[in-house]
Amino acid sequence: MKSQDVVLMLKLISLQKQEVPRSSFDRVRDAWPLDWCDWDEELEDRGLLDSVNAEQFRATVYTARALELETGISKTQVNESLKRCIDIGLAKKDRKYGVPRCNYVALEEVLISGAKYFFHVKPGTLVRGIGTAFAAPVLHEMLISAGDLIPVWPDASGHSKGLAIEPLHKSVPFAVRKDPELYALLALVDAIRIGQPREANLAKEMLQKRMKPA
Repeated sequence: MKSQDVVLMLKLISLQKQEVPRSSFDRVRDAWPLDWCDWDEELEDRGLLDSVNAEQFRATVYTARALELETGISKTQVNESLKRCIDIGLAKKDRKYGVPRCNYVALEEVLISGAKYFFHVKPGTLVRGIGTAFAAPVLHEMLISAGDLIPVWPDASGHSKGLAIEPLHKSVPFAVRKDPELYALLALVDAIRIGQPREANLAKEMLQKRMKPA
C-alpha cells in the first residue's frame, strides 16, 4: 500500500457522498466554510461539486482521467492504485454501477490503527502553506494549538505560515482546492499522524463518522 492509495480512496469516499441529492449534501460543504479559503482565490476550483445528477456524475467522475484531473495523481498511478487497492480489499467495483468504491471499513481500520506509524511525519521548517490537522476548517474551532506555529502543507500560494507537514502525496494541496470533503478527510488523517493523544483521538472519532459514504 502506498500513500497515494489513501488519497485516492478518500477521494472515492467523497465522490460517493456527492452522488446523493443536493439537499443531502450540505454536510459535505460544511467541511469548507464559504468564507474560508487558505490560498489565493484565483487558483480555487470547486471541481465536481456542481454536477447535475447522480447518473451523469457517475458516468463522468470515476474514469482514470477524471480522477487524475481531480487529484493530481497521474492516470498511470490512478490505475495502479485502484488495482492495488482492489487486490488487498481496500476497494471493489460497485455491483450495480460498475464504478470503483472504497471499502471504508477496511480503510478506517488501516488509518485509525496505522496512520501514525505507516505514514509517520514530523513537522519541518517554517513555510507558507495550507493549514492541515487542527489548522484546517474541520478542526480549527474544536482544538487550540499548544504552540504558536500551526501545521501546514507547503504551498507557495497558501495564506498561512507554519511548520511544514509533508502531505500523503505531493498533489494534496492541489486536490483539496477542488473538494472540501477530501480536504476534511485528509486533515483528519494528518491530525492522527502528528497529533497528541487528545487531538488524535478526536480526529479518529470524526474520521470514523465522516468516512461513512451515506
